[in-house]
Amino acid sequence: MRVLTGIQPSGDLHIGNYFGSIKQMVDAQKENDTFAFIANYHAQTSVKDGKRLAELTMQSATDFLALGIDPQKSTFWVQSDVKEVLELYWVLSSFTPMGLLERAHSYKDKTAKGIAANHSLFSYPVLMAADILLYQPDIIPVGKDQIQHVEIARDIAIKFNNEYGDIFKLPEYKIEANVATVPGTDGQKMSKSYNNTVNIFGEEKKQLKTIKKIVTEAVPMEEPKEYETCNVYNMAKLFLNENECKELQQRYKKGGEGHGHFKLYLHDIIWEFFKPYREKREYYAAHQDEVREILLQGAHKAKEIVAPTIDKVRTVTGIKY
Repeated sequence: MRVLTGIQPSGDLHIGNYFGSIKQMVDAQKENDTFAFIANYHAQTSVKDGKRLAELTMQSATDFLALGIDPQKSTFWVQSDVKEVLELYWVLSSFTPMGLLERAHSYKDKTAKGIAANHSLFSYPVLMAADILLYQPDIIPVGKDQIQHVEIARDIAIKFNNEYGDIFKLPEYKIEANVATVPGTDGQKMSKSYNNTVNIFGEEKKQLKTIKKIVTEAVPMEEPKEYETCNVYNMAKLFLNENECKELQQRYKKGGEGHGHFKLYLHDIIWEFFKPYREKREYYAAHQDEVREILLQGAHKAKEIVAPTIDKVRTVTGIKY
């Protein structure tokens, strides 16, 4: 089964990113034909500084390799290194009704937030459709906010196939039902837009300072405390097994410890959990040429895989003559 995921280079990764998507990507490598690309064309809708985008692209590649993306098991590349996606993007534009794009939630949401309306933002779903259809995947893991993009890709593929035959596979989206919603430091969903994240990589003192800011109830130290609604506990349980969760619950019920103690405990388990990933990241950060080579090899592999599909598209549409 072929699984495809695109990741925008968006800066520092946080534990919500890890448990919300990265862990599932890494786990998928074990049993699936996994494709993962860094969506730097898509990032241009929000990042206008060219130097910054290049830096973010390499940072994302370094981070994802450190966190377990295995180039021996997955095809891992940068979107812009496979130019065929732009060719297909243009071809698919001729099969995309304006009304379909006008109904896209993402475009309406972003413009409502004050992001300037432009063609790339408006046609974003067509490029995403090209990303998907070019690689003929079976499954697209998504969050609920991305379901519509997969549906748009299917709609465009159906129109194209009705005109030229069964060229594109119709992919299915998959929502991981067991993926936890990771709370941020303020109790809302962890997100950069809420400025409530606990980053995976970075200085230990800075991470501890962030964790100490987690919002908790004001309860005297000697009294028992609620763990079910505690932001500290709900972060900590992501890193614990069943017995460790029960032990932590007993500490909450017993009393005699303040939330500050639990915050220190949370810091310790997060820091220890990501220790091997930090070490791996240090290696890749010091060997950026190796990271570039991995990405180029991934792009070469991706080009070979898309060649039959783009050749069919060129033939049936008359681009190839």
